[in-house]
Amino acid sequence: MQFKLFFILLIVIPTISFAQKAQVNAIVIDAETNQPIVGASAALLSQSTKAYIRGQQTEAGGKLNFEDVGPGTYALRVTYVGLTNYMHENIVITNKSTSIELGTLAMLSDGQRLKEVVVQGKVPELRLDIDKKVFDASQSMVSVGGTASDLLANVPTLQVDMDGSVSLRGSSSVRILIDGKESAMAGSDINSLLQSLPANAIDKVELITNPSSKYDAEGQSGIINIILKKNIRTGLNGNVNVSGGSYHNYMAGATLNYRDSKFNYFGSYNFNRRNNVGSGKRENFYRSNNSQINNTEESSRIGLNNTIKLGVDYYMDDKTTFSISSNLSIRDNNRTSELFYTYFNNPQFTGTSNRLSAQNEDDLGYDINFDFSRKLNEAGSELTANFSYGSDTEDGVNDFEQTYSDLYPMSSRINKTSEDGENINLQLDYVLPLGEDRKFESGYRGIIRNSFDTQFSDTLNTIDNSYLPDYSISNDFDMRSGVHALYVNYQDKLTQRIGYQIGLRAEQADLNTTYFSKDPTVPEDEIATDGKLDYFRVYPSAFLTYQIGEKEDKVQLSYTRRVQRPRGWQVNPFENVSDDMNRRQGNPNLMPEDIHSMELSYAKFYEKWNFISSAYYRRMNDVMQPYIYRVDEETSVTYSKWENLTNSNVAGLELISKINFASWLDATWNGNLSYNKFEGNPEYNIQEQEGINWDTNLTSNLKFTNTLAIQARADYFAPRIMAQGKSKYMTGVDVALRKDILNKKGSIMFNVRDLFDTRRFGAETFTPQVNSSFEHRWMKRMFTLSFSYRFGIQDLNRNKKNGDEMLGDDMGGEY
Repeated sequence: MQFKLFFILLIVIPTISFAQKAQVNAIVIDAETNQPIVGASAALLSQSTKAYIRGQQTEAGGKLNFEDVGPGTYALRVTYVGLTNYMHENIVITNKSTSIELGTLAMLSDGQRLKEVVVQGKVPELRLDIDKKVFDASQSMVSVGGTASDLLANVPTLQVDMDGSVSLRGSSSVRILIDGKESAMAGSDINSLLQSLPANAIDKVELITNPSSKYDAEGQSGIINIILKKNIRTGLNGNVNVSGGSYHNYMAGATLNYRDSKFNYFGSYNFNRRNNVGSGKRENFYRSNNSQINNTEESSRIGLNNTIKLGVDYYMDDKTTFSISSNLSIRDNNRTSELFYTYFNNPQFTGTSNRLSAQNEDDLGYDINFDFSRKLNEAGSELTANFSYGSDTEDGVNDFEQTYSDLYPMSSRINKTSEDGENINLQLDYVLPLGEDRKFESGYRGIIRNSFDTQFSDTLNTIDNSYLPDYSISNDFDMRSGVHALYVNYQDKLTQRIGYQIGLRAEQADLNTTYFSKDPTVPEDEIATDGKLDYFRVYPSAFLTYQIGEKEDKVQLSYTRRVQRPRGWQVNPFENVSDDMNRRQGNPNLMPEDIHSMELSYAKFYEKWNFISSAYYRRMNDVMQPYIYRVDEETSVTYSKWENLTNSNVAGLELISKINFASWLDATWNGNLSYNKFEGNPEYNIQEQEGINWDTNLTSNLKFTNTLAIQARADYFAPRIMAQGKSKYMTGVDVALRKDILNKKGSIMFNVRDLFDTRRFGAETFTPQVNSSFEHRWMKRMFTLSFSYRFGIQDLNRNKKNGDEMLGDDMGGEY
């Protein structure tokens, strides 16, 4: 089936155009000095939609030359640091056109523009597109000095829980990508990487709630794409930053970029000492014997993290680019927690006990990326390719020691764990415009993921004070998975205002696991237990868009089919005994969730106010959630594992609005209201549950002067129903103050996260055996002081006389 689809794509992709091509020529100069500008960024756009078609930079003498431009109506946009954007409209090319001469384009300085109109002096924090929301990380002052998890927690529509798990519209089954690809550095736990990656390494965050067939089909509620910083300015540019905060949290980093006409070299280094000081409590009431076990917890997660990024782009010509880049992550994590138990009417224990646990892990992850892009003869047509290889290793030791107030023997356990994983990404994409409003896209993507996990556990023998193997939770786990996909998309217009896009994505997926027992008493033919998941699915997508009036206002209706595949920790049967009374494990027989998603969006844009509203519906089959499957009546230990518990229906309304009250005050509000219904399942004694979930957040920026500003964010998450209970409400406030210094090349920032110390994640679980209630927070209120400095020559050639002689440096602009 894969080969059939591949050959069909080869047949239907048109690669030769017989239409007459033309050249578009211009010379770009500085209006103040009349000198040519070298290194200005020029983009050829569709006149009607302003969609990007191709781009280049001005060469010696400020020359621009776009070759092989097909018939159509275009606009030319030229941008340069410190100068106003220049837009040349209505460039008409016919079948008889051979050369279009635009003449001299004079760019004005920012100062001249400010005399003409009132302009906001910063990048928009949130750009609202009809199919995507783009969050600019540089505008989140409350996240400075924090990690990627802290930044994501301050992005509208996203939530981050106590374990760093990220949710979109209330669903943690979301696809998280870094630079458009799954990061191998994360291993099987993307949350650990996000908690170590500094927020200042991130350029922007893209939220795609209902992706088309071009994107990965995985992700119940959509895709979060984290774009890391990579400067592309001509000349030498850089940024250094340092911060310190409560509980000995420190961070420092540097980014450097150098670009000339043929090469762009970039690199960065970030160091992060992260200490998450948390606390929690849990109450378990056991129905069978009316006993109760309560515990409180104090925890600390200390991480020493080093991340390095290096790369180079090679511009062979104005059509062809080769890139190679690499990321390296070195993480040393030390986690400690102290749990204090109290026993009531328990058949095994009385009084209290104290449990100390310590976990030390060393992680090493890296990836290497090769990228290629080629602009083809047809205007706007492009072929891009990517090959990535990544590896992640993790070695750890967990110590547990529990002592009792009464005369029970002390218990102690030592777990040694190891994980080795690798990722391979293969991608090929082709884009072919078939006119001003028509476009054809196709491509292939392959993701291969392999990992091998091992765990060996020793328990204390109190008779002779020696440690003996515990083979019940000592084992190896081998996991091999692959997803191979082919897709096609076609975009066109029915009328001047009505457009549509239809797509089809075919995926072949497999997940093969092998569980190895380390127990020497197990017969040889029973040591290995295999699991296999192999399926082929087709994922259609359809989008219908109506443009209102001549503005950017749009209404869009879309449908996509998606999937949520089991992840490493969900299928790994290793038993987590960090809380010995509440043991958790994965299930290698999990089936993927099948998701059908519909969304109706309306975007409205005014001069100082815009908003986007989205009504959405999701049908999830075979929902994966942790399930308490057994409670030991003698020890009261609960055992839970991941299962396909039920089916779920979610209908909701999301609103996002950005208001610029004045040049010195703006606010962004987000609200999400949803109805969630879990169907009953007698097999797991699950009753039908339904309820209303909602959350809201507000971010406001107040500018006192041109160099002094304050930002505040408040959020509230109402209780949310789950298959076996419901979560508790959570709320918090973050505040940041920023002062620009050194002619705006430097900034001092002071922020407070969780100002009132109220953010706690909690939930209540109800089963026939046990009622459980818990609260936890993985970080208490924290104060952070940060400093950053931006430096660089914006263009090595800008002040050259006739482009030959260097006369000075331009140090302005924000990185």
